[in-house]
Amino acid sequence: MKKLFLLSVAILGFTFVSSAQSISENAIGLRLGDSDGFGAEVSYQRALGDNNRLELDLGWRDGNNFDGFKLAGLYQWIFPLDGSFNWYVGAGGGIGSFSFDVPGGNDVTDTFVFAAGDIGIEYNFEIPLLLSLDFRPEIGFGDDIYDNNDLDFDIALGIRYQF
Repeated sequence: MKKLFLLSVAILGFTFVSSAQSISENAIGLRLGDSDGFGAEVSYQRALGDNNRLELDLGWRDGNNFDGFKLAGLYQWIFPLDGSFNWYVGAGGGIGSFSFDVPGGNDVTDTFVFAAGDIGIEYNFEIPLLLSLDFRPEIGFGDDIYDNNDLDFDIALGIRYQF
């Protein structure tokens, strides 16, 4: 019985190790989407281990009465789903700046910081292409212009080249 138990544990362990998928060392591309106006981010991912990575995003935002930029940094944990599919979660934060167009000519500009979470799914193609869809809730901290504790739900499609 003891030998059967040890053999089962060894086979199960081998199965998990053999199905583990390593992530690409580097990936660069675009992250497209936003909750309040179309936004685009240049996105860079750097592997920190077999299942962990750092993602840095520099984005531009525009809307009817505002424009701005945002720099985000996230630490992510990657989990294999099936074959080339992975899901991931992450946490991080960043800094941004925006400008509101106020009727009458007095534009308002502000800088803010934010904390962010991240959850998504990605597909790793046989060619060096990575597609992802993620949801990133962000909570911002600025002055009254930015509306303290502003919660933003950022949903985006990522297209990245892996190398």
